Amino acid sequence: MPRSSTRWSVPASTAMAGLLMVQSLPAQVLASVSNPDLLAAPPMGFNNWARFECDLNETLFTDTAQAMVNRGLRDVGYNRLNLDDCWMTHERATDGSLQWNTTLFPHGIPWLAKYAKSHGFHLGIYEDAGNATCGGYPGSLGHEEQDAESFANWGIDYLKLDGCNVFSEDGQPLRDEYRQLYSKWHKILSGMQDPLIFSESAPAYFSTNATDWAIVMDWIPEYGELARHSDDVLVYSGEGSAWDSIMVNYHYHTLVVRYQQPGYYNDPDFLIPDHPGLTDVEKRSHFALWASMGAPLIISAYIPDLSDSEIEFLSNKDLIAVDQDPLAEQSALVSRDSDFDVLTRSLANGDRLLTVLNRGNDTSKTTIPITRLGLDSGCKYKARDLLTGTVSTIKDAVDITLESHATSVLRITPPRKCTKITPTGMILNTATSHCLTASSTGVTFESCQAADSQVWHVSSHGSKLTLSPLSDKSKCLATSAGGVTLASCNGGSGTVWSHYMTGHLQNDKGGCLAESGGAGRLGTCSLEQAGQILGLPSGVRLAEGAAKK
Repeated sequence: MPRSSTRWSVPASTAMAGLLMVQSLPAQVLASVSNPDLLAAPPMGFNNWARFECDLNETLFTDTAQAMVNRGLRDVGYNRLNLDDCWMTHERATDGSLQWNTTLFPHGIPWLAKYAKSHGFHLGIYEDAGNATCGGYPGSLGHEEQDAESFANWGIDYLKLDGCNVFSEDGQPLRDEYRQLYSKWHKILSGMQDPLIFSESAPAYFSTNATDWAIVMDWIPEYGELARHSDDVLVYSGEGSAWDSIMVNYHYHTLVVRYQQPGYYNDPDFLIPDHPGLTDVEKRSHFALWASMGAPLIISAYIPDLSDSEIEFLSNKDLIAVDQDPLAEQSALVSRDSDFDVLTRSLANGDRLLTVLNRGNDTSKTTIPITRLGLDSGCKYKARDLLTGTVSTIKDAVDITLESHATSVLRITPPRKCTKITPTGMILNTATSHCLTASSTGVTFESCQAADSQVWHVSSHGSKLTLSPLSDKSKCLATSAGGVTLASCNGGSGTVWSHYMTGHLQNDKGGCLAESGGAGRLGTCSLEQAGQILGLPSGVRLAEGAAKK
């Protein structure tokens, strides 16, 4: 549970330390994405932290397991019980091994793992990559192999590795220290006969620095199956707005779409359905957003006391099916204005998902043209509302009315003659959240206003791309003398691009697109320039390797 918002910040002196050029990054993502069966879908289950923090014990987990069975949560997919911080003693044993707190866990962690398994659950555990956990208990620094062996022997199959007390040595950038430690854990876990699922918290410690965050995010998928990318969601007893906390993590989630694929999942933190600071609408919206984006669904609540209505929306089989969809795309932003976020993604059976969030403070209506979803106009589509179960027919546009902070999720099924889907949506500068905007004189980066000039149609030719604004689909993003412009889409010089896992959008003539003073420019490709890290629509095929200098 990263404390990036309260206990840890990256020193300003490290913000630009070191120089990591794009071409020095690994050529491909390794680890679980080469063996996605290790975690074939986003994990679902329970963690104690956001609801109970250090107030955990054996009874909490046995009561939670029984409640999840009795109330049907296990049977719809919530099959993980994860211990968070404070489960251990403050000192290691004389042989250096970790010890569970026998007052809190009188039968022991191995017994709890067997109990979980006998009730249809897997047991996960928490540790820290540094010399102490966030709660001040022993960290794993220097004991990595020993701790991994202990966890496996206890019956654990899931490790959440935090980074509260990681410090830079020998003056190297702190981000490199994290990489060394998480790489070591990856090698240990991957070398085990039965590898543990590896949940990484490292990115959250860099989320306030766009450059360091981008560099850390780009190695994270090499080492584990899921990663926390931003702040802790507000704990049950915390001060502040729970909805605002959810929106912070949701925002970061929209910036990392390109990393998600079968075997690796971006993690925006826990579901908090019994938080007293949330309205019923906000609780339902929280779940709908996480599920529609394909995020891990880990509940942190007192499940025995959840209301029937809370159990009902957490058990929504249609939304869970979307969350667990084997294509594992993450929803990406189609458009954004002062009130509405519109997101879309493809599903494995060829359906298109539409998610609409009203971030505003009043009930409002929006209309979404079907072409913004990458679908052909002139066709009739079946749309199923996954929150209400109602089915409708749509043709040219979708009308959505939502109360404040509500979310709508539609599963859209195309007719047989209209199955082509073209990735369509915003091109977003992940450092400034500005949208690439087409105009009669070229392109700029501006505040997102849900205009057709900010929604881009991405046509693929293998891993090569051409990009056209919906405001004028005859024009394509192209290079010009010293910059970027729009040119006729004739496949000619300067209109062909490649998008990389790093977020770089590189022209075939060289140079990466960047925001500079609000303008679109070409520059030398480098992760040290956060303005070059761009988010594109979901479903865009990524180029292999890395952008060239």
